[in-house]
Amino acid sequence: MTQATPASPKLKLLEDRWNSTLAATLDEPDLLRYRSNLLGSDLRITNFAGGNTSSKIAETDPLTGKTAEILWVKGSGGDLGSIKRTGFATLYQEKLLALERSYKGVDTEDDMVGMYPLCAFRGNPVAASIDTPLHGFLPFPHVDHLHPDWGIALAASANGKAKMEEFNREFNHSLVWMPWLRPGFELGLQMRKAVAENPGCDGIVLGGHGLFTWGQTQRECYLNTLTVIDQIGQFIARHGIEKGESRFGGEAVVSCADRKALAIQIAPYLRGRVSNQKLWIASFSDAADVLQFVNSVHGKDLAFLGTSCPDHFIRTKIRPLFVPWTPQADPAASLAALKQQIDASLEEYRQQYRDYYHSFATPDSPALRDASPTIVLISGLGMFSFGKSKTEARITGEFYTNAIHVMEGASLLGEGEVTGTLPQCGEGIAPESFKVFSNYVALPAIEAFRIEYWAMEEAKIRRQPPEKELSRRIALVVGGGSGIGREAALLAAARGAHVVVADRDQAAAASVAAELQSVTSREFTASTVIDICSREAIAGALQATVAAFGGIDILINTAALFPSSAEDVIPDALWGTTLEVNVTANYLLADEAAKLFAEQDLDAAIVLTSSANAVVPKHGSEAYDVSKAALSHLVRELAVSLAPHVRVNGISPATVVKGSAMFPGDRVRASLAKYDILFEDSLSDDELRNLLAGFYAQRTLTGQPIEPIDCAEAILFLASPRARCTTGHLIPVDGGLSEAFLR
Repeated sequence: MTQATPASPKLKLLEDRWNSTLAATLDEPDLLRYRSNLLGSDLRITNFAGGNTSSKIAETDPLTGKTAEILWVKGSGGDLGSIKRTGFATLYQEKLLALERSYKGVDTEDDMVGMYPLCAFRGNPVAASIDTPLHGFLPFPHVDHLHPDWGIALAASANGKAKMEEFNREFNHSLVWMPWLRPGFELGLQMRKAVAENPGCDGIVLGGHGLFTWGQTQRECYLNTLTVIDQIGQFIARHGIEKGESRFGGEAVVSCADRKALAIQIAPYLRGRVSNQKLWIASFSDAADVLQFVNSVHGKDLAFLGTSCPDHFIRTKIRPLFVPWTPQADPAASLAALKQQIDASLEEYRQQYRDYYHSFATPDSPALRDASPTIVLISGLGMFSFGKSKTEARITGEFYTNAIHVMEGASLLGEGEVTGTLPQCGEGIAPESFKVFSNYVALPAIEAFRIEYWAMEEAKIRRQPPEKELSRRIALVVGGGSGIGREAALLAAARGAHVVVADRDQAAAASVAAELQSVTSREFTASTVIDICSREAIAGALQATVAAFGGIDILINTAALFPSSAEDVIPDALWGTTLEVNVTANYLLADEAAKLFAEQDLDAAIVLTSSANAVVPKHGSEAYDVSKAALSHLVRELAVSLAPHVRVNGISPATVVKGSAMFPGDRVRASLAKYDILFEDSLSDDELRNLLAGFYAQRTLTGQPIEPIDCAEAILFLASPRARCTTGHLIPVDGGLSEAFLR
């Protein structure tokens, strides 16, 4: 661990993480990257992918050989905490400034963004963000534009300008206030003007938006930014002490004692209703600050106002869905009441969102997006956040938690009703369009729309990589700790699914889940233990899946039992166990999963693993063969009973030796001896398995050993939208075993 630079004595809340020894080894672009990473490492300073940083750096122009000033600025959509040197856009500063001659006013903002690539240095393809002119027109070598909760709270206060002036006096700063203006070329010009009219100013508060700070060196810029944010935090904290412990008007609803268990119960229902247009992955939070807000007297009114900072509502939409609910003594009645309230609130929300769109849309606006909320607040319970992935769902929740902090801070700064035009109101904006509650000022709906449906934001969305085949889907792979199950889990993850690996061997499940991270994100995987013969254990694995991702779309089972005995005679007890594991357990899995599928009311898929033995009778494997024959018919029965939303299919592989938990070393040796296949005792288990697999392959039309990946490919086809019209069927994966041909 590196030693951080001693903290400035001015810092009371934040940490100075600058390492002077490390910084001394970095050139200017890497110092910018380093400064950005430090700022992005603390969510109190800025949100994920929020804010931007810049440096004006002297570079050698490869065309002229002369020194040129190059603006390095965070690329569009980048994240400060993880950005690399290659994530910055680079533009000739002189060319960027020259664009002012082409600027024809705010109606041509989009045209100006189209000019930025013409200013690129060394043909850098990184897209410059809409905030680029905000950095380029400020006359400082190094600039930070961030969205700290404390800073936005000040910027979103009805008395924000007066409080900023009070802050300046208390902490000896010279911050300048600017009314709200959408980010872009015009704002850059206005910021340059504000700095020129206020010599010696050390920062800008953008009304309803965020904070700009700067410095002559990388280190000075970083420390100035930390100091201003930290001291605004101290300023708000002092007001909080004066106001007492009550927040948001006090508590109106008491938190449900078993809220985590209830969240798991309601999550599939909620996910299904929110996913009526496209699938979403869920994240849940019952953090103290979230509960304080959703349970408060003012929570619903503040939530309806919407967020202020553009970075917030881009992810959380103009407002969250607030579900008023009071827990009841009877759990069943309480849950039923919550479902009714969700349905009623969601219908109202969608209509309000459609009205919002149609009120402001123009003929050239992007099409109406999904009218479902990305944030659902439930009093007494907590907050659900939704995204196309678990990561996005979590980050969306973090953004709304930031918004809660902003509303809290603004409320604490309030000192009675503010009269007259609000300081956030700039030229050309109707004063009455700003709404205030408890000193908090939300962005006007028209301004929110101009950001959310801005062509530049639409372009950012379109630059995102295409989603994978199983993106947004949640798969539970039972038997995923080895063999076919492991390969199915790996393939599902590679195709974009969120995967929960379940196995009776908990360590094996955890190991495979860790392995999945090599092909997907850490947040896209989870593991759990399961005993498929226990309905209670199955329910527990399904609950773990819901807790991780909010629901389930795909259930895969590859776990099975092949009975064997030294005497080659199957005892009655083992016969019963074989049918229990291979037949009844599959029924229990499907039956428990069906409850969640019914709650979601979404299309789903079940894929079970039968065997070629289901149609090929053999001596000595009667228990296994009969169990697989029953399972094959169970697939057909389940397809009928779970239609139309749940497709149920299966695969029928011939013997899969490689990686199979059903082929321990002793069984492999016994099989080799049974078929008179010579082998040396010195051979490893894997080498012996290859011998046996080769023998089985000779009996097929293709002559190919069947491997777990072959079965996994068939499973994932059946689980995917490509098989949307296939149910009640089994795909043979047997290398061409003529004895198993359809009959």
